[in-house]
Parts: sequence; C-alpha cells; structure tokens
Amino acid sequence: MPATLTQRDVARLLAEPSPDMRAEIARKVSATLIAPDIPPDEIALAQDIVRILARDVQERVRAAVAANLRHARALPRDVALTLAHDVDTVALPILSDSIVLTEDDLRQIIRLGSTTKQKAIAGRGDLTEAVSHALITEANAPAVMALMANRTAQVAEHSLDHAVTRFAEDDQVKRAMVNRHALPLSVSERLVHMVSHELQVRLVRRHALPPAIAADIVLNAREQEMIRLSMGASDVALRRMVAQMHQNGRLTPGLILRALCTGDIAFFEASMAVRGNVPISNAQVLIHDRSRRGLAALYAKAGMPDALYAVVRTAVEVVEETGFDGNPHDLERFRARVISRVLTTVDHLEPADADYLIAKLGSVLLHAPIVETAA
Repeated sequence: MPATLTQRDVARLLAEPSPDMRAEIARKVSATLIAPDIPPDEIALAQDIVRILARDVQERVRAAVAANLRHARALPRDVALTLAHDVDTVALPILSDSIVLTEDDLRQIIRLGSTTKQKAIAGRGDLTEAVSHALITEANAPAVMALMANRTAQVAEHSLDHAVTRFAEDDQVKRAMVNRHALPLSVSERLVHMVSHELQVRLVRRHALPPAIAADIVLNAREQEMIRLSMGASDVALRRMVAQMHQNGRLTPGLILRALCTGDIAFFEASMAVRGNVPISNAQVLIHDRSRRGLAALYAKAGMPDALYAVVRTAVEVVEETGFDGNPHDLERFRARVISRVLTTVDHLEPADADYLIAKLGSVLLHAPIVETAA
C-alpha cells in the first residue's frame, strides 16, 4: 500500500467490505495524522476518512482508530468525542491520552460514563482541578482511588475535603488518600480521626500533622511495637518508620522531644541515628555516655535546636534512672514518672510542649496513678 493517502484509499474504504482492510486503512490514516510536515490537504483527507472509520460497524476497526490516534493533535474533536462515548474497548485509549478533549468533555463523560471510563480519565496526565473535582463529586470509588494515585493531577483542598466527607465510610478511598503524595494539613487532620491505626501511622510518615496529634500516634504505634518486641520481634519496623518520616520531613525536633519525654528512648535513639546519619548502635553509645559529651556531639550532628538541648539531656537522664516496676499498668506509670520529672526539673520548656506533656500526664495518671513507696 502506498505511504501516503489518496482519493483511491477513500474509494476503497467506501467499497471495501473487509474489516481487515478497513483496519489497515485506519492504521495508515493514523500514521498520516501523527506524522510531521504533512500537507494540509492530506490532513483534511485523513480526517474525512477517520470520521467514516469512527462510525464503522466493526468494533475492532473503531478500536484501531482509537488506539492509533490516542496521541494525535490533528484528531478532530468531534471524532474524539464519538470514540470517547463508544464502548469501553474503543473509548479508553482516547479518554486516557487524547489532548483534544476539553474539560467540559471530560466532565460530561465522568457524569455519564462507566466506572472504567471514569478510571481512565482519573489516570490522565496533568488533570486540572475542575476535572479532579468532577471525579470526586460524580465518579465511583475506584475512579477516586485512581485519582489519588495520580501524582500529576491537580486536586484543590476543597475537593479533597469533599472526598473525606463523601467517602467517610469507604476504607479503600481513605487508604488511597492517606497514600497520596501530598495532602493539605486540614485534610490530614480530618482523616486522622477516621482511619485505622495503621493508616494513622502512615499519615504521620507522609503528611503534615499537628505535633500533638503526631506525637500521640507515634506513641501508640510504639506501644504496639513494644508488645511485638516483647514477643521476640526485631525493631526493624521502628527504624523503617523513622527513616521514612525523616525523608518526608516529618521527624521534627518537637515530635522527637515529646516521644522522649513520654519515655520512648528507643524512638529517640532511632531518630537521632537517622538525623545524625550514624548507625543506631553508635547513637546508643553516644546517647548513654555518662559524661553526656557524646549526647551533645550527636545532638549537634543531628541538627537539633540548641534551645531544646537542656530538656533533652534531662529527659535522657530521667529515662535512664526510671525503670519498670513489673506491676499492672507498668508502662503508664513509667511514662508518668518521666513526664513528672521533666516538668519539675527543666527550667525552660516551650509552652506548646509543656501543654502537651501536662495533658499527657493527666491521661496516664487516670489509668495508672503513681504510688510512691516509702524509702
């Protein structure tokens, strides 16, 4: 077959009963519309042929047109719409990639199309906020999950907030939102109260949360880790969590301090090792050096703020001095002792951190009041 389209191709198309031949012409037309430097008269001829093929009775002919013209800038918009409203096997390539479809075209298909078509649109590159909002308000859950996984999609904060409301009972959508590469703080705050503990921890790792909420989630996670450690598991999960939090900018000094002040020395050790870029075994040696010179050196290497060093040093010393008593509510009493000593020993503590520790102390005392024994 010749390399360029001719009027003879059009005549053959109109007279040819064979679907195979019409599919062959479809491929030739596609090559013409995507090739550079094609004369305008040949482009116009190709577009006329495409209009005929896009309404072919054979699905495989229409599918060949869609598959081969999914990236064509010269694809007429009316043809793109015809294909987009076709059965899924024909429509999906156009919905996934065609740049000739407008925002309004995509929003209409979201309202009227199948879940499969909605998912195809949700995976498009560089989705606008308007199309993303239409998906969140009109599409079924699988399409919204696909949207959340689309890193190039622009999604407005109010749209994400609407998604939290609309899919409040859908754990899969909420998981997809937690796993999204970026979430506004307001959305993270809403989600944290609506998801499982596992997803709460993931929110801390990946997204911004208020320090008090983040600290509580980390501490709860660490309680579960302590239980697993007592059953013989390793602390690999802790190190992985801390490293990911640091990578995503969530391993803040305030979070580290609050965890330490509630007795979680293992989280503090792992955090200092990661921030200081030293093996955890070295970090443990430096932190527990009796002269505290090692702690000071590691603290500086980890880029921690000077203003918090006195609090951190006091907390480390108190944790080392305060042990478990082996009785019921041991962990709560241990934390209560550490918080009490830090609050009464340290001269300077940021108001937000002090408020958090005071609230935390009240909480643990409700469950495990401190009973001091006579000397």
